[in-house]
Amino acid sequence: MRVCTDSFSSFSRRSVLAASLGAVVVAMAAQAEAADYPAKPITFIVPFAAGSATDLLARALGQSVTADTRQAVVVDNKGGASGMIAAQYVAKAAPDGYTILITTNTTQSANQHLYKKLPYDPVKDLAPVTGLGKGGQVLVVNASSPYKNVGELIAAAKKSPGKLSFGSGSSSSRVAGEMLKQLAGVDILHVPYKSNPLAITDLLGGQIDMMITDTSTGIPQIRSGKLKALGYSTRTRSAQLPDLPTLEEAGVKGYDMGYWFAAYAPAGTPKEVIARLNELLKHATQSAAAKSFYETAGSVAWTTTPEELAQFQATDAQKWGKVIKAAGIEPE
Repeated sequence: MRVCTDSFSSFSRRSVLAASLGAVVVAMAAQAEAADYPAKPITFIVPFAAGSATDLLARALGQSVTADTRQAVVVDNKGGASGMIAAQYVAKAAPDGYTILITTNTTQSANQHLYKKLPYDPVKDLAPVTGLGKGGQVLVVNASSPYKNVGELIAAAKKSPGKLSFGSGSSSSRVAGEMLKQLAGVDILHVPYKSNPLAITDLLGGQIDMMITDTSTGIPQIRSGKLKALGYSTRTRSAQLPDLPTLEEAGVKGYDMGYWFAAYAPAGTPKEVIARLNELLKHATQSAAAKSFYETAGSVAWTTTPEELAQFQATDAQKWGKVIKAAGIEPE
């Protein structure tokens, strides 16, 4: 009996030793992988169409990452379904650091409150890498629109409920419009689009009456004289449009709706690779191309640790849930 006990004890020690050695080997392999990362081109998956703010930022960041690593960065636009197509694609990708989601609060904070079923879990399926930027949105109408300010637009909406329409190509744009309806007490028809640039096209063509879009998409059209800006979505005025009143200043009390950009990898990506990506992307936000984007888009650089981004996302998702519920938006 004693022999059997000693044999079992010896076997247990060998098992523990083997497990420990296995863990060491896995850790060393992960460190070696991180040391060699990236060893091939990286793909940035963007949930919105080419020309959108997220797309422009991804391309600016990609230039810097390529310069730092000598590896190509491919930007792949997978627009549609409020970013769900792109988020699901990355969630199912190999967790090796070569498929990265460059996204916004649309996929990470808003969608879970706007849709009954998501094809991805924004927390469990995607690993936070870093925040990338923050900004506001602008309420725009066609240059030939009869409305000169927010007050006139709201008055027209109250006079003819359901007659005016607003377009949106992202959850941020959608909720911004719904918040306007709620706080101003008006009924305006929502028209969905795959991306904000597509909604802008119809706004220019007169198919819709207004939209609240990201500044990167809206400012070029405003400066060209094709669109007219009526108000800014955050409580602080835009540095690019300093003479434009905020929506709250324009009479919509309590209005405050911004947006943010961030990077995520598939869940299960080695922490060492996440750390390297975090380093590369933080440096990329300081590149000349990225600074040009932030200045033109009316946004600012914003970087975090993976842990800080996870906490920020959790808090932001709660905020969006309250806003969406208060706006009376039923999950689709």
